Amino acid sequence: MSLLRSDRFPAIVLLAAAALGLIIANSAAGAFAQDVQHAYIGIPGVFELSVGHWIADGLLVLFFFVVAVELQYELTKGQLASARKALQPAIAAAGGVIVPIIIFLIFTAGSDVTSGWPIPTATDIAFALGVLAIFGRGLPSGVRIFLLALAILDDIVGIVFIAVLFTSDVNYGLLALSVVTVAAFGFVSRRLDGRARGAVIALMIVLAIATWVLVYLSGVHATIAGVALGLVMAQQPALRVRHEMEPWVNGIVLPLFALSSALVIIPNVPLSELSPAFWGILVALPVGKILGIMVFGWISQRVVKGGGKRLPIGDLLAAGALGGIGFTVSLLLSELAFATNEEVRDEATLGVLGGSGIAVILAAVIVSWRARYYRRIAASEGAAESAATA
Repeated sequence: MSLLRSDRFPAIVLLAAAALGLIIANSAAGAFAQDVQHAYIGIPGVFELSVGHWIADGLLVLFFFVVAVELQYELTKGQLASARKALQPAIAAAGGVIVPIIIFLIFTAGSDVTSGWPIPTATDIAFALGVLAIFGRGLPSGVRIFLLALAILDDIVGIVFIAVLFTSDVNYGLLALSVVTVAAFGFVSRRLDGRARGAVIALMIVLAIATWVLVYLSGVHATIAGVALGLVMAQQPALRVRHEMEPWVNGIVLPLFALSSALVIIPNVPLSELSPAFWGILVALPVGKILGIMVFGWISQRVVKGGGKRLPIGDLLAAGALGGIGFTVSLLLSELAFATNEEVRDEATLGVLGGSGIAVILAAVIVSWRARYYRRIAASEGAAESAATA
């Protein structure tokens, strides 16, 4: 379990799951895998979802719950607990959202796929921290803190996009009922340390399931239920639950989602015939994130006073490259943005995988370069101290 709580291993598992999905989809087993993905499970005539939807709308809720618990902590006691702390990474995050959108819209101008502009705005926290852990030995802690704050703010933007842009025909009655169950969940969670703990846990599970069903049936994307529950749960028990859930989310939920999303047949067409959405995402994720985060991050450090130690431009470059690893949330956004156009959706998914892959390579090179730089400084300082004491 400790391996699945580390920064490095979950990133490797995610990459392997996505690669496996692509391999299966383009092999003799591809048709069977697609049939399984589209098979319906549930209570016939009452509540049924395809296997793919159970993963994206059901299991992925657990991931968003874990993210929301981390958001709650960071917003109250962590790196985003004050406006001064949050402002620098917030400006950098804004750049990491705005510039990829501009690049995507440039590539898709005049086409019918401009609705995919939210796709390259996301940063995958687990993947980015995993790459940082693998290649960043020796980097100062400030880089990780800045990246974590940046990625969390990116997640907030992604959650807002999912809630606002990909919601249609809302049933406000069911949505109102979900607000009631969320409030009840938050209230009951504050009784966890009292008597009848088992009954309290059982009631919380019932309220959580009811919230998910109500949000799903209301027309709002079901993952928002996980966000709401994670934000309202009492903090200390929420952190304990997050700790227990983390290995399962990293080892099962995210790899299953990556595998399911990557079940895409690589089109046998010339590159010139690929959708503009593919090219927009492929370029916007690595290039847009690097430019947006680096430039806006540099500006923020000169505009915002007292927001923490300044990062050199090389460290901002590394953070930008890591921010270009969109993966999980970008894959979800591509499914939502092109839900009615399977061909474009598949090409957008390939764009996410390709763009994130390029970002991983760039991040590995840049982070390794910066880490070597800091290790050399540490070594020279250590040698100077030894000479001084000799």
